[in-house]
Amino acid sequence: MNGSSPVVQTLVSIVFFPILFQQPAAVFSWGAGDVWWIMILKRLFVLLPVLAFIAACWLTIVSLFTVIFRRSRMPFLTSLVITWWNLFKSFFLFWGGIFRFVFELILTVLGLLRIALLTLWSFVVDILFFPFKVLAVGVRSIMGASVPWIALVLTLFWCLIEALIFTYVTMPLISDVLYVATARYLSETAIQVPLFIFLFFIVLASYAMLSSLFEVTRKKKIMAIIGMFFVELFVVFFEVMFLYREFVDALVPWFAQYSENFNPGPAVIIFVAFAVWFGIRALSWFLFASKGTPFILKIIRGEKIKIAPVKEGKKTNYLGATSNLLDQLKRESRWLEEKGTDFLAALLLPPLQIVAAVINFVILLFSGKHLFQLPLKKLSDLQPSPALIHPVVKEKPPRAQKPSGRPSEPAPPDEGNRTAPSWEAEPNQGDKP
Repeated sequence: MNGSSPVVQTLVSIVFFPILFQQPAAVFSWGAGDVWWIMILKRLFVLLPVLAFIAACWLTIVSLFTVIFRRSRMPFLTSLVITWWNLFKSFFLFWGGIFRFVFELILTVLGLLRIALLTLWSFVVDILFFPFKVLAVGVRSIMGASVPWIALVLTLFWCLIEALIFTYVTMPLISDVLYVATARYLSETAIQVPLFIFLFFIVLASYAMLSSLFEVTRKKKIMAIIGMFFVELFVVFFEVMFLYREFVDALVPWFAQYSENFNPGPAVIIFVAFAVWFGIRALSWFLFASKGTPFILKIIRGEKIKIAPVKEGKKTNYLGATSNLLDQLKRESRWLEEKGTDFLAALLLPPLQIVAAVINFVILLFSGKHLFQLPLKKLSDLQPSPALIHPVVKEKPPRAQKPSGRPSEPAPPDEGNRTAPSWEAEPNQGDKP
């Protein structure tokens, strides 16, 4: 080439014109010396179209050389021009497909984020409202049951509270009594635990006496009423003198702090203690103890408690949000499938548009046909390999055999099946009678 004339060099340059720009174009589209974000943009938007354009130029040069030997030149040249049109169209489809891919990616991420938030919210709702649902079911079962469970629990709870208060109030008195009896001090724990259990049963027995008194009064049994009345008087005397009196004595310094010359006598303290006992027993009895104490006595006595059958109501779904979440996810599976197909198409089709356009140049060079119908709109346009090869590599129809120089001898006529000549088979129209 160096020793050739300028005319030859010019013709060679015209024929092999891609040599003039392919290296600078490839270096520019690779963007190795640019800023990182410019390099990424060039490799994303420019590199593949530039490489496809260079490959199309070389394939076009080879195709133009084959025009000399082809029979159907005009259809081939027309197909070549259309292939170039499809190539340029694939460039714009590639650039637009990138933006479509970004849009589909954002929609997919937002959809997955929505499903994740829905899942998280369902679990949070179930976790937060699960205790309230259990409590609501428990309250409904208690309200519908024939046993007053609330009154029963409140009665036992009040007995525990009252026993706990009297344990701390009577602790000094019991310690002194035990010291006088044993001549040695006992630890507080050794005194408090037995004293608490003892006082708990005392308070519970006090409510049992009230329940028995009201029961015999309701039945109007005079002798039983008198007997229970005297027993209740001894119970009141015991509780007032040894429990509530100590409680009122503990409150005397508090009263003396806010009043001058406050020095109540024993009679006043006992009267106040009785009033406190009567008020507490009356309030607790009419609030819950009147209903809870009879069932406690039945449990202690081992009597059979009749419970009315409860109608079966609607079953409570404790994990309603999670159950609805499973149904929602089943409904969202179709959306995920469709969105996954759209996302995959948006990812694959833009670069495959350019690749298919270049492959059309190659197939056009050898077979004079296009392999792909551009543009590719969906993934189903990418047919399997056998379906693509069959229209290109198609068997040619067998050629018709040329007649030999010697004419073939006619087949001997069959005497039995000989047909009459036309003039014998068809009667003359003029001979009709």
